[in-house]
Amino acid sequence: MSEEKKDLGDKAEEAAKEFKEDVKDTFDPKNPDSGKTVAIIAHLTLIGWIIAIIMNSSNKTAIGSFYIRQILGIFLLGFVLGIIPIVNLIAWIFPFILWIMSLIGAINGNQKPVFLVGEHFQNWFKSL
Repeated sequence: MSEEKKDLGDKAEEAAKEFKEDVKDTFDPKNPDSGKTVAIIAHLTLIGWIIAIIMNSSNKTAIGSFYIRQILGIFLLGFVLGIIPIVNLIAWIFPFILWIMSLIGAINGNQKPVFLVGEHFQNWFKSL
């Protein structure tokens, strides 16, 4: 019985090594499409943003880091504006427009900061 467990453990370890090698082949930080993938995933809800951080942490790309900072700022701006009782219905329109502009930039592979607040997001969240 322990022999079977050892064989299964060896097979699992071998499969994990092969998977890591495959990921290295498909996600290359020098490949601009890898950063675009991270940038687009960052736009897909909060869970997508977290996945993008994890993907970008091991293989940092400039465009991936740029859009992770942009989306964090847009999420926080939407949250803060949503707290204000009188303007919260109207205030969600501005972050939504910024999100659309950011998504279009990510799809095109451009690092263009969003209108009015994008440069601030880049400065405030430098560590990401």
